Amino acid sequence: MNSDSQKPLDVEEPMFSHIPVLSREIIDGLAVHPGGYYLDATVGGGGHSRLLLEAALNVQVTAIDQDADALAAAQKYLAEYADRVNFIRSNFASYEFPHATFDGIIADLGVSSYHLDTPERGFSFRHAANLDMRMDRGQSLTAADVINEWDEAELADIFFKYGEERLSRRIARRIVERRPLHTTVELADAIASCVPPKYRYGRIHPATRVFQALRIVVNDELKSLETFLEKAPNALVPGGRIAIISFHSLEDRLVKHGLRNSPLLRVLTKKPITAQEAEIAQNPRSRSAKLRIAERKE
Repeated sequence: MNSDSQKPLDVEEPMFSHIPVLSREIIDGLAVHPGGYYLDATVGGGGHSRLLLEAALNVQVTAIDQDADALAAAQKYLAEYADRVNFIRSNFASYEFPHATFDGIIADLGVSSYHLDTPERGFSFRHAANLDMRMDRGQSLTAADVINEWDEAELADIFFKYGEERLSRRIARRIVERRPLHTTVELADAIASCVPPKYRYGRIHPATRVFQALRIVVNDELKSLETFLEKAPNALVPGGRIAIISFHSLEDRLVKHGLRNSPLLRVLTKKPITAQEAEIAQNPRSRSAKLRIAERKE
């Protein structure tokens, strides 16, 4: 629990979830040891960094995130370890990886509960908000730009490619008919209005895959992940390990091939590690998490 939890909460303060998924598996998989130096490439609220710092004596962590809200939350959550954590605002693809420096690297590719639960960030259709979806609010491209300015064929292509959406062409056509669309709810309603009833009232909301595709495009997530997978192994010491958690098949496929094809790495997980039933019951978000681990060759 955050050490500031007893203080009155500022309503403006970003509230990040600090529940890290696959926590035991991460610490065991990275073989965290006293005096080790680790990189948390997606610090978020600081959950995984805290696990690293608590796992052994004198652990040092470099914690990076492109979201200023995330860094602010992590700095507060990890305040008692301030002398052992170096916080850097950066996308993990743009980070200048130091050569042969880290004993372990972790990246949690999931969208935080904070992003989904903070309406003004525009990641979720559960709240009416502007179509934003930028992890780094300093960048210019927003989801509204994509939805209202890209042509029908481009929209259909990204929905199919990044959302694995079977009805991509139909949805793109309806969006073009209804635009300009300015809010998350307007977009979700437009999508729901053009799909068959069994799809509209299925297990997942019909807008889910489109919202995933938009988030990936706005934040250039897959290209960033490819760059990270290419650069990160160079930053490991011989015998150092990299652990990556993904939450959908597009990411997991990239991670699987990126780790396997790196000449510097030996893959330690033939199949991805997934959450046990007890963790899923406590934290449903962990259900779709897949952890892959590789080790820098000696």
